[in-house]
Amino acid sequence: MSEPNLDLGVIGNCSFGALIDRQARVVWSCLPTFDGDPAFCHLLSPRIEGGDFSVELEDFQESEQAYIPNTAILRTVLRDSKGGAIEVIDFAPRWRNHNRFYRPVSIVRQIRPLSGAPRIVVRARPLADWGARAPESTWGSNHIRWMLPDFTLRLTTDVPIRFVRDELPFVLNHPVHLVIGVDESLMRSLTGYVQEAYERTEEYWREWVRYLSVPLDWQEAVIRSAITLKLCQYEDSGAIIAAMTTSIPEAPHTPRNWDYRYCWLRDAAFVVRALNRLGATRTMEQFIGYIFNIATTDGTMQPLYGIGFESSLEEHEVESLDGYRGMGPVRRGNLAWIQKQHDVYGSVVLASTQLFFDLRLKDPGDAATFRRLEPLGERAYALYNVPDAGLWEFRGRAEVHTYTAAMCWAACDRLAKIADRLGLEDRRAYWRTRADELRAHVLGEAWSAERNHFTDTLGGHRLDASLLLLADIGIVEATDPRFIGTVEAIGRDLKHGDSLYRYIAPDDFGEPETSFTICTFWYIDALAAIGRKDEARQMFERILDRRNHLGLLSEDLAFEDGEAWGNFPQTYSHVGLIIAAMRLSRSWQEAS
Repeated sequence: MSEPNLDLGVIGNCSFGALIDRQARVVWSCLPTFDGDPAFCHLLSPRIEGGDFSVELEDFQESEQAYIPNTAILRTVLRDSKGGAIEVIDFAPRWRNHNRFYRPVSIVRQIRPLSGAPRIVVRARPLADWGARAPESTWGSNHIRWMLPDFTLRLTTDVPIRFVRDELPFVLNHPVHLVIGVDESLMRSLTGYVQEAYERTEEYWREWVRYLSVPLDWQEAVIRSAITLKLCQYEDSGAIIAAMTTSIPEAPHTPRNWDYRYCWLRDAAFVVRALNRLGATRTMEQFIGYIFNIATTDGTMQPLYGIGFESSLEEHEVESLDGYRGMGPVRRGNLAWIQKQHDVYGSVVLASTQLFFDLRLKDPGDAATFRRLEPLGERAYALYNVPDAGLWEFRGRAEVHTYTAAMCWAACDRLAKIADRLGLEDRRAYWRTRADELRAHVLGEAWSAERNHFTDTLGGHRLDASLLLLADIGIVEATDPRFIGTVEAIGRDLKHGDSLYRYIAPDDFGEPETSFTICTFWYIDALAAIGRKDEARQMFERILDRRNHLGLLSEDLAFEDGEAWGNFPQTYSHVGLIIAAMRLSRSWQEAS
């Protein structure tokens, strides 16, 4: 097998997700949910054979891969050296049924011959306990079952079971179907189910995309990013994961590799705001439900939680997986849950604000909802000047970060605006007074006249890319000379080629080696905001060229060759793409 890379496609249905490589191998899928045991863990190099779900073509020569337009359905064509070719269609079923969504933990694979006499092998080799062992299995006339620790996985197929069980090669002379997932007998024709599932899933995604308010330019990129963000929400709880993977390092052989299969309130809030701008507001409503389920009476919040509201996410190293390209360690859990990151209060209030202003919503925010948000504002006001780990999650130091303080201001500012919207004059005045106090303090302490830019910490001297968000948050105007000076300084000191460092100063693990992709999009957005739109458009086009062949982005990009690193697909990166595209696109009026 070739060395793993992030030329992967993602399928899913808001219950789980799976990553599929260019050769139609499922190389990563945690079952039965995003944070579960990765039954398919080939991506992270299990020490025993398996961890994949493959359709292998003998004498394989080349492949091509694309999504069915405007869907999360993936099509891979494999060609051999003798003129044979097959098509593999992969998707996770999702459609509306009886006033709810049908979204089983299930991968549907349809394989059909296109030309010649292609000879294939179907390998279904799930592993258990994080790749440590092959699970016990049983089989019947048209199914195989694997007993995973928390889930019994069933494959139903019209391929002769012995061919799959014993991995026997066979000539593919007619279409075959594989459905792997929940342990339920299929009480109908497999071919009929797969056909219906395909048609209804395709219809669901096309309809969802149809109602997106996309920009005129870069529609395909924005639509793919929007679908990817949608796939990262766990609909049972409303949680939005940061990425589907764990432990893909931020750069070759760096200890910076983390488990991102949880809900960071900050990242999720960015996702909500991006999808809101596209008119996809259901994600916001579900995320607010998640927030109210984890809310404490005093408003205290951790930076992240599990998708089932778990507050403890103990971090452990997994010995049974060698890691992406053998670059361990592989981590399960994330110690950031114990950190103090005070910007989360502003993140949640910002993500909730549209709830009070959008007349399309079935259940808009009211005075009772507002009262549930006020404790977050109280925490923001109390903590804006207290050192924290910041949005970059420094493990070895705490300071009063400018971005954190600005987000605490944003919590108070938006609460004042919401109170005004609801006609609560006394609460409007209360929050406006606090917001004005915070704004004066933050802008006074973060500004360095000597350096002509805002600094990463109050009273500090360094730059970091989060300062590019100050105008978007609204604490300064984009026309403010102080913000313009900051953007120019970041372009001078943090930009390298067409990408940005998040910061250059050493941290707990040395200096960052790759570009944090969303920072590049923040810079592009800020360039446009200060009037350098042509330059921003050109840079945006070049960064779009660094997406993988399916239009997907990981967390980081290598500066020199543009190779993707970090967890995948990264919601942050796709948020940045959407926000920048919305800013830079020509208007629809210009087209007409």
